[in-house]
Amino acid sequence: MNDLCAEIGYRSINHIGEELCGDHIDVVNSGDGSVIIVLADGLGSGVKASILSTLTSKIISTMMAAGLSIEDCVSTIAATLPVCSVRNVAYSTFTIIHISNNEYAEIIQYDNPQVIVLRDGKNYDYHKEEIVIGEKKILKSKIRLRENDLFLSMSDGCPHAGIGIAYNFGWKREDIIDFVETIECAGYNAKTLATIIIDECNKLYGEKPGDDATACVVRIRKRNPMNILFGPPSNRDDCNKMMSLFFSKEGKHIVCGGTTSSIAAKYLGKELKTTLNFESKEIPPIAEIEGVDLVTEGVITVNKVLYYAKDFLSDNKEYEHWEFSRDGASMIARLLFEEATDINFYVGRAVNPAHQNPDLPINFNIKMNLVKELSECLQKMGKRIKVSYF
Repeated sequence: MNDLCAEIGYRSINHIGEELCGDHIDVVNSGDGSVIIVLADGLGSGVKASILSTLTSKIISTMMAAGLSIEDCVSTIAATLPVCSVRNVAYSTFTIIHISNNEYAEIIQYDNPQVIVLRDGKNYDYHKEEIVIGEKKILKSKIRLRENDLFLSMSDGCPHAGIGIAYNFGWKREDIIDFVETIECAGYNAKTLATIIIDECNKLYGEKPGDDATACVVRIRKRNPMNILFGPPSNRDDCNKMMSLFFSKEGKHIVCGGTTSSIAAKYLGKELKTTLNFESKEIPPIAEIEGVDLVTEGVITVNKVLYYAKDFLSDNKEYEHWEFSRDGASMIARLLFEEATDINFYVGRAVNPAHQNPDLPINFNIKMNLVKELSECLQKMGKRIKVSYF
């Protein structure tokens, strides 16, 4: 096992007029430390396509996570899903990326656009072996992973984007490669990169997609720990213990809350420098303590981070806001969503009397639930989370 990890993000748009997407992605972490990503594209669009792609991705990911071979998976799919009697094509195509112990990536492709791999920021022409399973031609590849490798799998709605509008023959593979090479160097996380790609597809369709389009990005990166301190301990005698554990941890340190910031500054023997520079009318201004990477207000700021986290896991429509804004919530979002892979929460259980005011817009009694919900969101992003209470 090495210190690499796989950051995974995906985004879809539906065929115009359809409530459901005909593409489906499943991500399964198996017990042996590997992760399986399956992108399935159901024939056509709408409800039928959604059901077929969901079945395909669920069957494949479940069987592979249980250790069955790709031959068994494809045979099961062939027996489960019939061939269209009109077009004589499979009801669902699929792409599988199997990351083993963050050392190798096995890519298995059936009739979807071929996976694009970037290495050192440039297109990497990896070896593909063609095998036949149940009369289906499957492309199979195995790649030893390196830091900063990037994998892009997609449904055919991506290369079809712009046909007859922006391009005569759609957004061709080489055009997509050029586009991804250009934006990849900006260091976006996997979800934001997938969002940018799908947003471009939507523009090429004139915002009236003629097909479901899905992009799934897998970025290989080194683990990066992050530590966040939120609230003073319920017992004042535990302040030094809490601060000692927090500041002894490797990685960047974020302190949230006015009282918490004062305790941290006293522990470090440094001045707490506050400002009245409101970057956002919704979020209180940040502060500074020498030796701390970011100091923010508490519950209001963390609540906004939770809002961004929930949006990030769905349509990611707010990414342009938190990606470039300088308020405390946006800065925390960038650190947690983009930089961190392992996040340690140090949460104090002390009750702030000001939080009991029923006229305030947020129910501050749910501070613990804020941490719980944010932790769950970050886990869904693929982060390793540890929460310690004081």
